[in-house]
Amino acid sequence: MSSKDWIEKDFYAVLGVEKSASEDEIKKAYRKLARESHPDHNPGDPSAEERFKAVSEAYNVLSDSGRRREYDEMRSLFGSGAFRRNARGAGQPGGVPFDVSDLFGGAAGGGERRFGGGAGFSDLFSSIFSGGQAGPTAPRGPARGRDVETEVALDFGDAVRGVTLPLTLRAPGVCDTCHGNGAKPGTEPRTCPVCHGAGVTNRNQGSFSFSEPCRNCQGVGTVVEEKCPECHGTGGVTKTRTMNVRFPAGVADGQRIRLAGRGEPGERGGQPGDLFVQVKVRPDEIFGRTGDDLTLTVPITYAEAVLGTDLRVPTLDGAVTLRVPPGTPSGRILRARGKGVVRRDGQAGDLLVTLDVVVPARLSDEARAALETFAEQTPPAGREHLDARVRRVS
Repeated sequence: MSSKDWIEKDFYAVLGVEKSASEDEIKKAYRKLARESHPDHNPGDPSAEERFKAVSEAYNVLSDSGRRREYDEMRSLFGSGAFRRNARGAGQPGGVPFDVSDLFGGAAGGGERRFGGGAGFSDLFSSIFSGGQAGPTAPRGPARGRDVETEVALDFGDAVRGVTLPLTLRAPGVCDTCHGNGAKPGTEPRTCPVCHGAGVTNRNQGSFSFSEPCRNCQGVGTVVEEKCPECHGTGGVTKTRTMNVRFPAGVADGQRIRLAGRGEPGERGGQPGDLFVQVKVRPDEIFGRTGDDLTLTVPITYAEAVLGTDLRVPTLDGAVTLRVPPGTPSGRILRARGKGVVRRDGQAGDLLVTLDVVVPARLSDEARAALETFAEQTPPAGREHLDARVRRVS
C-alpha cells in the first residue's frame, strides 16, 4: 500500500469499530470478520478474498500500537486541514488549501505498495519539515508480507501434554515458479533506474522537500521486466500449505502461538509475515483446569465421609490414591501434588479433588432403621445459637 492510501483508508470503518476502541475490541472485530470472509469459507468468491485482505490490512495497522499512533496522527493532521501552502490558510485571501495528492505525487502515480517494509511515516515527515534539504534516504526494499491468523481446536489432554499436529492452510504463499522474486524463470529483477534501488525518490514542493515511494518500482527498489506467468510479478500465490505445528505442553484456551515467517510472503521476495494460531481447547468429560492445576469432583457416600476411606481417582496419565480423613465435610478439596499441568520450568501443577457427599434419595427399611439408631446416638449438630435466635424472634 502506498503512503497516500495508508492515510486515506479508514481502517476503523473497515473493522466496524470506533476510533476509541480498545485492543481487545479491535481483535474481537478482526477475528469475526476474518472468519466470515476467509477464502476457505467462501470458495469461488473473489470479493470475499478482497474483504479478507482489507480486514487483515486494517488489523495489521491498528493492532500495532506504534503504527496505530502514527496512523491516527496523520489522519488527524490531514483531516483537520493542518497543512496549507500559505500561512494565511484556507478561507483567507491568498490562501490555497494543501492537496494531499501533491504530497504523494497524485493518484495516477502507478501501482500500490503495501505498508510494512522499510521506512514509515516518521521518516516521511522528518523529510517534510527538513526546510527544503532532502537528506539521504535508506533503501526500502520489498514490502513485508501480512500476518495471517487461524484457529485450531485441541483435545484437553493434548493441550496439557503438548502435541505436534499438521496444520493445513489455504492462504497466500511464495510462488513456486519464480521463488518469490516475481520474475519469469530464467530472468532476474533489475535495479530500478529511477530510484537506483532506494525505493523512494525526493521531490521539492515549494519550500519543502519530500520523500515518496518510487512510482516506477512501487517502492520495491527493483523492476521486473518479464513477469512470472504464475504470480504475474507479485511473487506470491494463494495455495494450500501443510505444516507441522508444535503446541507446547500446558497451552491454554485462547492462547496465540506465533510462528515467525510463516505468514503471507512479502512482495517480490520481501520478508514474510508471521502466522498466529489461536488455540481452542475442547472441554474434558471429567477434568477441569485452573491455571496449572487440574480440577476433579468426586462423589463419596455419607458413610465414607464419616468413617474415612482411601479413594482411588484418575489422573491424565494414570491414577492416584488419596486418603479421605474421618469426618470429612462435603466440598473439602484434597490435593495430589505434581499431577497437574507441567510448567515450562519443568515443575508441575497439582490435581485438586473436590469431595461431594452424596445424600441418598431412598433408603431400605434396614438402612433407615440403622440411620435412626445412629441419629439417636449422635450429639447435636451445634446450632444452639441459631435456636436461641429463633426463640427470641418467635
